[in-house]
Amino acid sequence: MTLIAATGAKPDAYTRVDTAEVATKTEGPVIMPLALADAVLAVLPELRFGLSVPNSATIEEIAPHLDAADLIAVEFPAFSDGRGLSLAKRLRRAGFDGTLRASGPLIADQFAEALACGFDEIELPETMANRQPVQQWMAAKDIVTRHYQTGYGEERSILQKRLAARRA
Repeated sequence: MTLIAATGAKPDAYTRVDTAEVATKTEGPVIMPLALADAVLAVLPELRFGLSVPNSATIEEIAPHLDAADLIAVEFPAFSDGRGLSLAKRLRRAGFDGTLRASGPLIADQFAEALACGFDEIELPETMANRQPVQQWMAAKDIVTRHYQTGYGEERSILQKRLAARRA
């Protein structure tokens, strides 16, 4: 995996775990599926952790851990599935101030949008990182200035601009 922030590539301090047993034996911070959080934290209440959540998760499902989690990794199944962008915005509105990570096969053209929605970093599978290296992500961040979602970024969305033009 390649981890990219607004400033470029960065090392990952977290280890992904899939079971409570592995989580309890791992040194340092872990990223665990939301479904494991209660079981792991019952054994290790002081654990520094991140949550891995599907992009279809609701705020209500994640809310019990918003204050304790350092990081939330929203899992994108495909670059064409934008539900994770909406979830990021809802998490920020719910008060989550930790690190928000978009994880999955996103494309560089989505970088500026992801940052505008509240993501701090993107975790890419190596196949995607090989196709679009970090330099391409950094260029796209500054080139792609229009966004699709209303209420994200500083300017009106593409849809808002189209509706205004239609009215004029």
